[in-house]
Amino acid sequence: MAVKKKESEGNLLEAIQQFCADKSLDREAVMGVIRDSLITAYKKKSGLDGLDDSENPIKVEFASNNDGDNVVIVVPRKVVDTLPKDGLEISVDDAKSAHPDAEIGQVLEFKEKPMELSRIISSQAKQMVFQRLRDMEKELLYEEYKAKEGELTHGYFQRWKKDAMSVDLGKVEGIMPKREQNPGEKYHSGDRLKAIIQRVELRPREPIPVITLSRASADFVKKLFEMEIPEIYDGLVEIVNVARQPSIRTKVVVHATRGDIDPVGACVGMKGVRIQSIVRELGNERIDIVQYSNDPAEFIANAISPAKPFDVKVDTQGREAMVIVPEEQLSLAIGINGSNVKLASQLTGYRIDIKTIAQYNEEFSSPEARERLEKLFSPPVEEEEDDGATPLEDLPGLSARLIELLRSAGIKDVEALIEISQDDLAKLPGIGPTTATQILKILAESVEWVEES
Repeated sequence: MAVKKKESEGNLLEAIQQFCADKSLDREAVMGVIRDSLITAYKKKSGLDGLDDSENPIKVEFASNNDGDNVVIVVPRKVVDTLPKDGLEISVDDAKSAHPDAEIGQVLEFKEKPMELSRIISSQAKQMVFQRLRDMEKELLYEEYKAKEGELTHGYFQRWKKDAMSVDLGKVEGIMPKREQNPGEKYHSGDRLKAIIQRVELRPREPIPVITLSRASADFVKKLFEMEIPEIYDGLVEIVNVARQPSIRTKVVVHATRGDIDPVGACVGMKGVRIQSIVRELGNERIDIVQYSNDPAEFIANAISPAKPFDVKVDTQGREAMVIVPEEQLSLAIGINGSNVKLASQLTGYRIDIKTIAQYNEEFSSPEARERLEKLFSPPVEEEEDDGATPLEDLPGLSARLIELLRSAGIKDVEALIEISQDDLAKLPGIGPTTATQILKILAESVEWVEES
């Protein structure tokens, strides 16, 4: 029987050590869990449950001995000259049998393995230990993957769970629900795939954190662009917005933080190399790179690509736009099942109506109809007070685009432009250091500086 007892303890400790190695758990933290569990089990078995031992707590010691007897409960007992009232007291006669010099009032430590400790370990304590360790592992995994929410990850397809995909992420499994999958994609066991960690949750009935993955979200496309386009990763080109219809078409709005960078060209790459790697990852999904503009008409014209509009009329108050295209561009402007115009509408925030030139001429052929149209799509003229300020248009060489950029940034006149520093000017959206230098050069050549006496 002694051999079985030693075997039971030895096996437990070996199992714990292996568990730590397999699950990458901190050994000291695990040993703390084991100590707490053994003490709780010992107190319950010995009738000490509920007694206050805060001043002289019961402890557990682990020692590596050749005989395998390596788990010991250390119980502090107070020496008394009366009948002990509980297991935390001991009579002076009993104390002297183990400690000949024992005196009344002393607190002595007694190392013991009562009630066949191996049986306690193999039942209640063992259960508590492994439950606590499983909880610890779950919490550590949750913290690790929670910090990765929104990041791109790699995994291997394992199996289908109804409509959801089970993906091996290494330490845990991720789940990709049907709504987060790219329609039409097929996988076999062991196939490698990329996805974004969309959400990490702790659920009471689940033994591990629930990690939801996505390949259908706009954020997945953003991360692919960050990975493939160095200018986006470095912050030289920003992704303003993404609208997506998975497996059909995606539109990505980009904006350069420096005036000397072409954001669309940076994303497409030489001969389309950069964008093609993203297209392949998305299963040949169509991707349109749209350049951002502060001018709503120009922005909508860019967003409706690959169609090339003849004209764009915008009602900024009602957030409506009419895009007029040549007959041969109509199908491109609308897209498959209306996908192109829907995504353009999502990007710009405008309800977009597509008409051919012929439809437009027929519908608005009369002068009255044209007048109503002009009123609808023309912004109200605001009367500006003459405050003596010099309009930006008076600066020769300042293009309409630059004037629009400056006005969008709150610089309405030449006097306001004079007050801004070159560094602050370069930081304005769409300007950059090169354009700022060009603007200040125009300003210096056109403005006569008068010193006040």
